[in-house]
Amino acid sequence: MSNATAPARHRQALIFAAGLGERMRPLTDTTPKPLLAAGGKPLIVWHLEKFAALGVRDVVVNVSWLADRFAPTLGDGSRWGLRLRWSHEGAPPLETGGGMLHALRLLDDAPFIAVNGDIWSDYDFAHLPAEPEGDAHLVLVDNPAHNPDGDFALVDSRVRSDGATKLTFSGIGVYRAALLHGWRDIVGNAPGVDAEPPRFKLAPLLRASMTAGRVTGAHHTGRWTDVGTPERLAQLDAALR
Repeated sequence: MSNATAPARHRQALIFAAGLGERMRPLTDTTPKPLLAAGGKPLIVWHLEKFAALGVRDVVVNVSWLADRFAPTLGDGSRWGLRLRWSHEGAPPLETGGGMLHALRLLDDAPFIAVNGDIWSDYDFAHLPAEPEGDAHLVLVDNPAHNPDGDFALVDSRVRSDGATKLTFSGIGVYRAALLHGWRDIVGNAPGVDAEPPRFKLAPLLRASMTAGRVTGAHHTGRWTDVGTPERLAQLDAALR
């Protein structure tokens, strides 16, 4: 039977792995945070395994701090049936917006999954839409103790900047490159925008797109950890083991 009418699936992804991991020191003095192990494998490998199971084939990894440690650990991705490519940001890291913009040269025009390399979750990436309705689709989670006020509101599957009840952005989403169109007008004269390559945060672009009603979202009520401190890493490791 022909599959010509089968829905498109995810084929490419981006992992944010360029951060300095300052709150994780001394662990990150010699190991970038996404390569720290939990449950017997590096945090980033949990993502790679999920991508492979989903049918993703091309994965771009943003790297800056200890960038030379990634390839010896992960290889070219072939052990997972993936093709890994590195988006070298230099120093300092380019922030999420600048990092995504810099990585677009290694992605094609299709929507892409993007995930923070320093989180762990039992969220099933198969629930992500292959094509976001607008510019982005974000996965939100219940507010952890370290982010009690949340980030964004979810109202009838639309993500808003503000609302009566806010949730925390999980660091998991699907994006179109169109989100970055006109980024300079939105970001303005923020520090780093005149650097080459430019350095800026993604949040202002997301908020602008939210105002236009072009960001959808979902609430994941399962397990999720932002591995931001050695204590949280130890707790996650113990839970996974």
